[in-house]
Amino acid sequence: MSSLRARLLAWLLAGVVFVGAAGGWIVYRNALSEADAFFDYHLRQTALILRDQPVEYLLAPQLPPADAAYDFVVQVWSLDGVRVYLSRPHAVLPQITTLGFATVGTSEGRWRVFGVQALTRVIQVAQPMSVRQQRAAELALETLKPFELLLPVLALLIWLAVGHALEPLQRLTALVKARRVNALESLPDTLLPDEVQPLVSALNDLLARLRAALERERAFMADAAHELRTPLTALHLQTGMLARASGDAERAAAMETLSAGVQRAIRLIEQMLALARQEPRAEAQRVAASVHADPDALRTLLRNLVDNAVRYTPAGGVVDVAVEEPTDTRGARLTVSDDGAGIPPAERERVFDRFYRRAGTAPPGSGLGLSIVKTIADSHGASITLADGPSGRGLTVTVSFPPVAAESSPRSAGTRRGWPSS
Repeated sequence: MSSLRARLLAWLLAGVVFVGAAGGWIVYRNALSEADAFFDYHLRQTALILRDQPVEYLLAPQLPPADAAYDFVVQVWSLDGVRVYLSRPHAVLPQITTLGFATVGTSEGRWRVFGVQALTRVIQVAQPMSVRQQRAAELALETLKPFELLLPVLALLIWLAVGHALEPLQRLTALVKARRVNALESLPDTLLPDEVQPLVSALNDLLARLRAALERERAFMADAAHELRTPLTALHLQTGMLARASGDAERAAAMETLSAGVQRAIRLIEQMLALARQEPRAEAQRVAASVHADPDALRTLLRNLVDNAVRYTPAGGVVDVAVEEPTDTRGARLTVSDDGAGIPPAERERVFDRFYRRAGTAPPGSGLGLSIVKTIADSHGASITLADGPSGRGLTVTVSFPPVAAESSPRSAGTRRGWPSS
């Protein structure tokens, strides 16, 4: 049964029937108790009336019509235990018993008996217990008959009520089905039941993440198209120069220029692919002195920092790489410093933008190195700070990682002791 409405109807009706059955059993037990009291009273009254009658009357007793319907049986016993009268034949009857009320078992079932002693005889009035049970069952069924007649009406009302309660979910389903593929706006979350709110919130969160991913993809494609146009145009011009070369020396120079251009284009494409691979990740990883993260991502981060430091440090300069566990926190800190030209404080925020390069910067590059570093750091919950180099010139890049969570599994993929080599 896959229909939510049908399942709710089945469970609710099952609950109603169960409660009705329990109520019927209670009604039956109460009716049986009342029937016992009622019939015991009549047994006693009949016995007492017959005790005061002459013997001749007992030879042909006339029970009231109502008593006949109760299946009362009268037996008269002599004081020495001989039955001298029986009002109605039965296959099996209780034998003489104690005076007063008693419940006697026979092969026909149990009997309720009341005995009373006269001067020369013992009068016994008996009734099968099945009569009482049948009467109690009839009373219980009469009580439950309105419930049985109203059960189909109750099922219809439950069906309509459940359908009305599920209307917000049906409207939400229709709204999602009617959406275009590129429609990523949040779903309306007003006038919804509390049970549906978490589902809509989860869908809206998913749509927001999809929207952000598509926006990053569009921005990346736009930036890539813009940045690739220049090197590809340069390669086209260099191939033309190679084709027009008239001598071996000129052809060798053109080939060297073309090879350098191809290498720059290859590096640009590699960095763009690295950036594209890192952007979709939202890894909940942590890094400490023992790094617990994606090793390929950390290798890319370290390689870009060291490559930038080496490229922008003049000949004879110094590049320092250090990994330490700070005393004030339990995280890890990676520091790469150089004594090159550095970056002015006013431009230190912009260098994390894609393809941003300071005017007049040499050697040439793609402007993606620090953008890749920032993306990887963000995906690991780390922060990046830029400062002057140790000697007051150059640049120091510090990547600070938060401490490893206590519940992190040491067997998770990507666990590294120390740092990957660049």
